[in-house]
Amino acid sequence: MTDFSNRKILVLGGSRGIGAAIVRRFANDGATVGFTYAGSHEAAQTLADQTGARAIRSDAADRQAVVDVVRGEGPLDILVVNAGALVLGNPLELEADAVDRMIDINVRAPYHAAVEAARQMPDGGRIIVIGSTNGDRIPFEGGAAYALTKSALQGLARGLARDFGARGITVNIIQPGPTDTDMNPADGPMSGLMHSFMAIKRHATGEEIAGLAAYLAGPEAGIITGAMHTIDGGFAA
Repeated sequence: MTDFSNRKILVLGGSRGIGAAIVRRFANDGATVGFTYAGSHEAAQTLADQTGARAIRSDAADRQAVVDVVRGEGPLDILVVNAGALVLGNPLELEADAVDRMIDINVRAPYHAAVEAARQMPDGGRIIVIGSTNGDRIPFEGGAAYALTKSALQGLARGLARDFGARGITVNIIQPGPTDTDMNPADGPMSGLMHSFMAIKRHATGEEIAGLAAYLAGPEAGIITGAMHTIDGGFAA
């Protein structure tokens, strides 16, 4: 466990799944944690009560709302952007508005959140974005728009790592594969197909993803930046 006492962290999209596991990990490690949520008020309040973290209602699709939340938190030592949307289907049939909203949440929100955080972040800060192994590999139909958003994060990390490197601020992408969440349960109907692509044929846990986030936010990862950290059981191997 890493000691994050006297460290302030904001998790965008933290009420459920991977985000909630990240909130729990950093809170358990002593950080002062705030997290945003959109529609899961009951889950957010429960998590806040259990961890002592502060829940903030905000829509990740709203650029100004994202900027306002990050700015309002003041100087952050660590920013984790976990908010994400998933739209799958035949690209000839998908609703354009749904695709655009996914782009707003998955690409625009991380970019503007990272830039705003860097304005006040002290030297040596950490910016971590939760991407997807589908940024590297999309082995099934219907995932073009989703994969587009996750691949875009790779360019974001590489570019911002250059922009903020002189201040020792690192920018990294975590790329999970199938992970046991409400959106993608380990016993869900697609599990057999997903596991067939994997070397280790099981879903990851939120705690495993959170552990990688904690490492990247810790002192031993100060030289790691502009990188993609795939944690997918060999899905993209």
